[in-house]
Amino acid sequence: MATNSAPFLLIFRDSDPDVYQRMSPDGRRQLVAAWNQWYDSLAAQGKVKQGHPLEFQGRVVSGPRGETVKDGPYAETKEIVGGYFFLTVADLDEATAIAQRCPSLAVGLSVEVRAIAEFSPALTELRGRP
Repeated sequence: MATNSAPFLLIFRDSDPDVYQRMSPDGRRQLVAAWNQWYDSLAAQGKVKQGHPLEFQGRVVSGPRGETVKDGPYAETKEIVGGYFFLTVADLDEATAIAQRCPSLAVGLSVEVRAIAEFSPALTELRGRP
């Protein structure tokens, strides 16, 4: 990692995945081109390490021993995670500025910006750390 940089995750949440189906083919092509240009620019600057869309289907594992496995995820439409970028940037402000340039904000997608912790903040005191 570069000096004075920190890892952040951009989590892309679609407000209505069907919005893309309602777009014209040319509109979809333009949006894909804008995403590719945005991603490639960030990669060329060394700010994005990886990023991928996620498939709609998957599984949700829960229960104390992982005994509950359901097809899913089935969340409300506004909560569907469509993909992510793993960034290495100076701080939360820079990560937020990058998120604000997301091409799909105009069609209802939202971007959650999260710092990546060295270890679970909830378990910090169990590891003997302040």
